[in-house]
Amino acid sequence: MTDPLALPFPVRLQPGEEGAGPDGLGDLPEWDFSALYAGQDDPKIESDLKWLEDAATSFQADYEGHLADKTGAGLATCIQRYEQMQSVMGRIMSFAGLRYYQNTTDAGRAKFMSDMQDRITNISAHLVFFGLEMNRIEDAHYEDLIASDTTLARYKPVLDRMRAMKPYQLSDELEKFLHDQSVVGSSAWNRLFDETMAGLTFDVEGEELPLEATLNLLTDSDRAKREAATHALIAVFRENLPLFARITNTLAKEKEIEDRWRKLPTPQTGRHLSNHVEPEVVEALRNAVVAAYPRLSHRYYALKAKWLGLDTMQVWDRNAPLPTADDRRIGWDEARQMVTDAYAGFDPKMAELAEPFFTEGWIDAPVKPGKAPGAFAHPTVTDAHPFVMLNYLGKQRDVMTLAHELGHGVHQRLAAKQGELLSSTPLTLAETASVFGEMLTFQKLLDGTTDPAKRKALIASKVEDMINTVVRQIAFYDFECKLHAARREGELTPDDINAIWMSVQAESLGPVFEFVDGYEVFWTYIPHFIHSPFYVYAYAFGDGLVNALYAVYREGDPDFQAKYFEMLEAGGSKHHKELLAPFGLDASDPKFWEKGLGVIEGLIDELEAMED
Repeated sequence: MTDPLALPFPVRLQPGEEGAGPDGLGDLPEWDFSALYAGQDDPKIESDLKWLEDAATSFQADYEGHLADKTGAGLATCIQRYEQMQSVMGRIMSFAGLRYYQNTTDAGRAKFMSDMQDRITNISAHLVFFGLEMNRIEDAHYEDLIASDTTLARYKPVLDRMRAMKPYQLSDELEKFLHDQSVVGSSAWNRLFDETMAGLTFDVEGEELPLEATLNLLTDSDRAKREAATHALIAVFRENLPLFARITNTLAKEKEIEDRWRKLPTPQTGRHLSNHVEPEVVEALRNAVVAAYPRLSHRYYALKAKWLGLDTMQVWDRNAPLPTADDRRIGWDEARQMVTDAYAGFDPKMAELAEPFFTEGWIDAPVKPGKAPGAFAHPTVTDAHPFVMLNYLGKQRDVMTLAHELGHGVHQRLAAKQGELLSSTPLTLAETASVFGEMLTFQKLLDGTTDPAKRKALIASKVEDMINTVVRQIAFYDFECKLHAARREGELTPDDINAIWMSVQAESLGPVFEFVDGYEVFWTYIPHFIHSPFYVYAYAFGDGLVNALYAVYREGDPDFQAKYFEMLEAGGSKHHKELLAPFGLDASDPKFWEKGLGVIEGLIDELEAMED
C-alpha cells in the first residue's frame, strides 16, 4: 500500500548536479501549494484531520475482525474507503514535507511536519489491522473473492503486492507497535541526517559555502578549484564522521532487527518485494553491470584522463568538464525550450503534459538557504498534481536534470487516473519516463550539433551521466549489500564503513584513478543510504530498460508512442513483464541487460573512433 508518511525522497543526487544558483538565469519558478492547501494555517488542514480521525475510527469499527467474512463487493467498498483516507493523509503529508524540503532549517516548518507526522501516525494506527487481516485470508478464498467482483479485481495488483509480505507478517500487536514507534525510529534518524546536512558549511579557499555549492565546484573547469572543494568536503565530512556512522549503524541495526523478526531472508528482500521485482532479475542486472565495468567505466575514464592530459585521475577529475565542453550558463527560458522541444519532437502530447509545470507553479527551481539538495518529483495525491524540485544552476547537466524530473512528472500525471492505490509505480519502472526524457533531450541536442569537438563533448557528457546512473548506482548497491551484511556481525566503526566504501569505488571506477586520503568518507552525504535502503539499483534498472526501449523506438515501431503512453498510464496496475511485452522486451532475460549496456558501450566506441 502507499505510505502516507513517505516524504519526497529519494532525490536524484550526484556530484555536479547541485549548487548555488548564480545570477543571470532568468525568473526561476517557485512552488504554488494552492492545489494542496492555502497555507500552514489553512483551516481545511484541521477539518481534514478531524474527518480522518472519524473515518479511521469508523473504518476500524466496521471491519476489524470481520474482513475475511466480507463478500467481494463488501471488500471492494472497504478498499475504496481505505483509499479515500490514504488520499487525505497523503495530501497533508505532501504539503508538510514539501514545505519542509524548501527550507529544512526553518524551525516552524520542521515542527509543522513533525506534528503532522505524529497526528497522521496516531490516526493511521486505526488502519494497521487492514493489511494484517487481508494477508490472513486464505489464498483460495482470496482468489474467489477477486473473481466475484470486478471492482475488487481492479485492486488485485496492489493487494498482491501487499500479500507478498504475508510470509513475513508479525502479530497484530507487534505490527501496531512498529507502526507507532516509527516516528521516533527511522523517521527521527532520517530527519537528523537531513537537518545536519542542510546546516553544514564548507570553507573553500576562505569562502563559506553550503553543501550544494561545494559539490557544484567538483564540475568546475579549474582543477585547483575542484581539488580545493574536495578537501573542504573531506574536512567537514571527517569532522561529522562519528555522527554519520552512528546514524548509519542505528538504521542498519534497526533494519536487521525488523528483518530478523519478520524472517526476511536477506536485507534486500523487503525492497524487492515492494518493487514487485524478482531477486534473480536484480541479481542479473547487478552481475551484468559489474562484469561490464572494464568495458564501460574503466575504458571511459582512461579516455578522459587522456583528454585532460593526465596519466592518472584524482576523484576531483571524475566530473570535470572536457576542455571542449560548452560551459556557458543556460538561462531558465532556454532550458525550458530545449526540454519542451525534445518532448514535443517525440509526441506533442508529452510537451502538453509538461507545460503546467512551468506555468502553474509546479516547479521550485532556485537554490535557497536550507533547501534540500538535488532534485525530485513528488506525485503528492492523484486529485492534485506532482511537484518538481530542482537546484537549477544553468549547467547542461541541470537541463538534463530538468528533463529527468519532468519525465517523472509526466509519468505521475498519466498514472494518476489509476487512483491513489494503483497510481504508484514500483521503483523498477518509476525511472522509465525520467530516463527516457533525458534520452530524448540528449538526442535532440546531439542532432543539432555539427561541430565535431562539441559533439564529442556532448556524447562524453551523456556517457558520464549513464556511468553515474548505472555503474555508480550498482557500486552504491554493492556498498549497501556489504554494509548491511557486515552490520549483522556487529557494530561498524567509521573505519569499517570507509573500507567498504573504498572497496566498491576502486572496483567500479578502475585503475586510472588515485584516491586522495579522505575520499573514504564520501559515503556520508548520500541520502539514499539513509532514506531508502537498496533504492539505488532502480536507477540502473531504469537506464538499462530505457536504453532497450529507445532502441525499439529508433527502429521505427509505428505504434511506439501509443504503447509508451499506455505503459505510463498503467502506473502500478501491471507487472514489469506485462508492461514490456508489447515492446518485445523481457527484463527477466539476462540478455536484456546486455542490450542496455551495449548502448553505453556503443557511445564509448564512438568516442574512441573520434580519437583516430
